[in-house]
Amino acid sequence: MTTYDERASLSDLTTTAERIRRSVESVIEGKPEVVRVALTVLLAEGHLLIEDVPGVGKTMLAKTLAKSVDCSVRRIQFTPDLLPSDITGVSIYDQQRRDFEFKPGAIFAQIVIGDEINRASPKTQSALLESMEERQVTIDGQTYELPSPFMVVATQNPVEMEGTYPLPEAQRDRFMARVSMGYPSPEAELQMLDVHGAVSPLEDLQAVAHAHDIVKLIDAVRTVHVADAVRRYAVDLVAATRNHPDLRLGASPRATLHLLRAAKASAALSGRDYVLPDDLQALAGPVLAHRLLPTAQAQLNRRTAEQVVRDILQRTPVPQAAPPAGPLYGQQQPGARRL
Repeated sequence: MTTYDERASLSDLTTTAERIRRSVESVIEGKPEVVRVALTVLLAEGHLLIEDVPGVGKTMLAKTLAKSVDCSVRRIQFTPDLLPSDITGVSIYDQQRRDFEFKPGAIFAQIVIGDEINRASPKTQSALLESMEERQVTIDGQTYELPSPFMVVATQNPVEMEGTYPLPEAQRDRFMARVSMGYPSPEAELQMLDVHGAVSPLEDLQAVAHAHDIVKLIDAVRTVHVADAVRRYAVDLVAATRNHPDLRLGASPRATLHLLRAAKASAALSGRDYVLPDDLQALAGPVLAHRLLPTAQAQLNRRTAEQVVRDILQRTPVPQAAPPAGPLYGQQQPGARRL
C-alpha cells in the first residue's frame, strides 16, 4: 500500500522530470523518445549507451543531460592509447609521507560521459565493468565507493566505422538501454540551424535539479508497484530470447532486472505508481536488443535484433491482472489500463 509520503515523492518526480525534459529538449530538437529513455535510465539507476553515426548529437545529448542536473560530471574521450588507470585512478608513492596515495580517475563522478567508447581497446573498456555493476572501484586491493547517483552515458559509432572495437558481450550487458539518435527531420534540422547557428545553447543551460533530488526520485521509483502477472510477463519476454531460432545468444537475468527497473521508472514518469505491460513493451527494444546476438543465418537474412524483439512481443501473451488498491491521484487516468 502506497503511503502519503510516497505518493508525494512520486508527484514530485513527475514535476522534476518534466523540468529536466524541457531543459534537454531545449538543446536536442525533435527527439522526445530518446530524451524520455535517457530520463528513464537515470531514474532506474542504469547506464545509457547511445549508438549512431558521427555528427547526430550523441555527445550533445549526454552533455545536456549532465548539465541539466547539478551533479559532478567528468568526460572521458576514449582513444586507442587510453589506459585503464586513466579511468579508475592510480596509486602514486608520496616520498614525504613514505606511503602510496590514491589519485582518483575520471570515473569518480556522478555522471560520467564516455565519448566514443568503442575506440578504446577491450582492456580499457573492461575498466568500467566493476564500476558500472557494483558502483565501486578496486585498486591495489582497496575498494573505493563511487558517488550517488552514478550514471555512465557512453556514445559509440557503428562497428563498421574505421578504428572501432566491438564492445564485448559483458560490457554491453552492463548498459540498461541503448538508443539511436537517427537523423533529424527537416523541420527539426531547420530549427537546429536557428538555435545552434550563432552560439551553442549548451553554454547558457542552467541546472534544473540537484543530485540529492535525483537520489530522492530514485527512491520514489523503487516504491512503484509491480503485479505478479507483470513480473511473469517480464520473465517470459526475456526467456523467449533464449529460445528464439534467430538468436545464438539471448538476454541475461540482468536484462530481466533492468527491464523491470526501467518499467518502474517509466510508470513513475507517466504519473503512475504501478507498472503496466505497456511499459515493458515500450522498453523491450531499448533494453533487450543490444544484448542479443543473431545467428549467422539470421544475419544473412538481414534479421536484426530489433526485429526479433518485435516478433517476441507479438507472440508473447499479454497478462491480465486485478488492479492495485487505489490509483495514484485518486482517479484513474483516461486511457490507462489498470493492473
